[in-house]
Amino acid sequence: MLGEPVAFIAVMVGIRSVLGRARLISGAEYIPWLIVGIIAFFLFREGMTRSLKAIEANQALFAYRQVKPIDPVLVRTVMEGVLKTIVFMILIAIASLLGEDVLPGDPLGAMFIWVSMWLLGLGAGLILSVAARLVPDIEHVIGVMMLPMFILSGAIFPLHNVPHEILQYLLYNPVLHGLELLRSDFFPGYKTYQGVSLGYLWSWILVMLALGLALHVRFAARLKAQ
Repeated sequence: MLGEPVAFIAVMVGIRSVLGRARLISGAEYIPWLIVGIIAFFLFREGMTRSLKAIEANQALFAYRQVKPIDPVLVRTVMEGVLKTIVFMILIAIASLLGEDVLPGDPLGAMFIWVSMWLLGLGAGLILSVAARLVPDIEHVIGVMMLPMFILSGAIFPLHNVPHEILQYLLYNPVLHGLELLRSDFFPGYKTYQGVSLGYLWSWILVMLALGLALHVRFAARLKAQ
């Protein structure tokens, strides 16, 4: 749980230190900025990807009528949310002990966006858990997409220097909005990209949750079939 984010943080800090740009983030120190972005992205990613095989892996449980296909998806997503929250708190504690200012400037706002990122991952997980049963090997496509999405969401690289003509297309990605809003709640002096919107993030959350629930209702019988 700790190894992956710590490895990413160490590699990115090492690269930027070699380039002499370790602290060039407007309104925030680079290491806290990086911790917030990486863990928030992993919260979304794990909620989505862990749901892909949730139904297939728990097929035997559907012999009990009270167990629905959505149940293992919810359980896995909740567990990943709890684990990533614990990891986040551990990294914040370690960074604070090392002298980094990682405590949020707006704790309530940060908690709200953190939960929003979890709900975004849940919505994606609900949709993909159905898609994985209906379309074989879709998990391989999702796996290939994760690294580009990781980079283009601004989790490890600031996108302020990206030309506006490109950035306006990147802003269609709701994960980017979530990461930027979370960072703005952690770092009062941090300026988000123009166009970042809480309303846009929640539009995606509500649409994906509604679509995911509708798919589970529509294909309930096929999801239970061996």
